[in-house]
Parts: sequence; C-alpha cells; structure tokens
Amino acid sequence: MAEQASATGRRIVIAGGHGKIARELIKLLGASGDRAVALIRNPDHEEDVAVLGAEPFLLDLEAATVDDVAQALVGADAVVFAAGAGPGSGVGRKDTVDRAAAVLLADAAEATGVRRFVQVSSFGAGEPIAEGTDDVFAAYLVAKTAAEEDLRVRTQLDWTILRPGGLLNDEPSGHVALTEPPLERGTVARSDVAAVIAAVLDAPNTVAKILMLTSGPTPIAEAVAAV
Repeated sequence: MAEQASATGRRIVIAGGHGKIARELIKLLGASGDRAVALIRNPDHEEDVAVLGAEPFLLDLEAATVDDVAQALVGADAVVFAAGAGPGSGVGRKDTVDRAAAVLLADAAEATGVRRFVQVSSFGAGEPIAEGTDDVFAAYLVAKTAAEEDLRVRTQLDWTILRPGGLLNDEPSGHVALTEPPLERGTVARSDVAAVIAAVLDAPNTVAKILMLTSGPTPIAEAVAAV
C-alpha cells in the first residue's frame, strides 16, 4: 500500500520466498536497505529465510484466499512472483502454482493498492508449444502464458514480466542480455536473475514490458536502463 519507500527501506513481498532466485533476491534487497517478506508454505523454511534477512510469512498460495494474501501485502511497496511448482510436480500443480497462484497474488496486489508487480515467467511462454514437448513442460508453459495474459490486462498494476532462459546455479556474472522479445535462447545464473529483478524494481522504463533475459555482455544496470 505504501507509495514511497520509508526511511527504513521498502517492503518487498516475494512469493516463492524459499526458492533459489528468491533467496538471492532477499540478500540483495537487504544489502540495499530494503525489507523482504518471504511468502513460504513450509514452516521448516522460516529459519532459512530469516537468516538471510527476510521476514517469513507462512502462506500456501494454493489454498489461500485473496484476503489471506492481502494480509501479507499490507504496507508493501512492491510484489515479486517468483514461485513455481518445481521439479517433480505434475500437470495439475503447474496450473495451481504457475498460473493460479500468480493470478491470486495479482488480485491481492490490486485489492491492497500495491502497484509494482514483477512476475518471473520463462522462455517459451507466449509462444506455440513445440511438437514433441513433454506433457508436464507443456503444461508449465501453458500456465506461464496464462499468468502473463492475466497480468498484461491489469491497468491497476505497474507490471513487468521477466522471461529468463535456462536457469543455472553459477556465480553471478553481473552481465546479461535483456530485451523485449525476441532473444536467442540461452542460459542465465539465478543470481543474475535476482539482480535483474532488484534493478527492475527501480526502473519505471520497464513497466508494462515483457523482457527476455539470458547471460550476455552488458552490465545489469546498463541493460535495465537501455530497455
């Protein structure tokens, strides 16, 4: 609900708060003086995110209502959807997490007046499903596409959709390729994705844009400014 960052930093709510990208983002936000709120569904993960500097908020987005999610967003300056059903999940959870949870979070952001909304999507979203694609991965891309389509028509949100390429656990390079579609397929370190998210939050030039992201030659700050 807050429109301006306070003296103690902004409050940034992250769905999928225990994920690898989210944990990198939590560290970056804390280093810049912001306060991360990590939405997690497993109470065993509370200490993990707290140690990184985030405020854990126990919430199962697959079972929550808009009112439940809105409680987590009170006082927030921005929201990041970085949740995913993850490896080993089936077709059903691709829809309930990668689509429905994203839609629910956007509904709650609108209800609480939190305008800034960054959604992590994927290469392949918004494109025809290639022949021979595995059923589960096809369901994932369908869910990501549907979540994007829902977000793109929301005029009450200042949204940015980020489509990273293949995700790696490499050390951050600090250099990326970042552009509106199309972009040649490639990979990118999760730590660099987190750094791009942190930069995008402060970049009004990225509002209402879909951005493709891979590793590349351009320093992150320059890449975001050039969008």
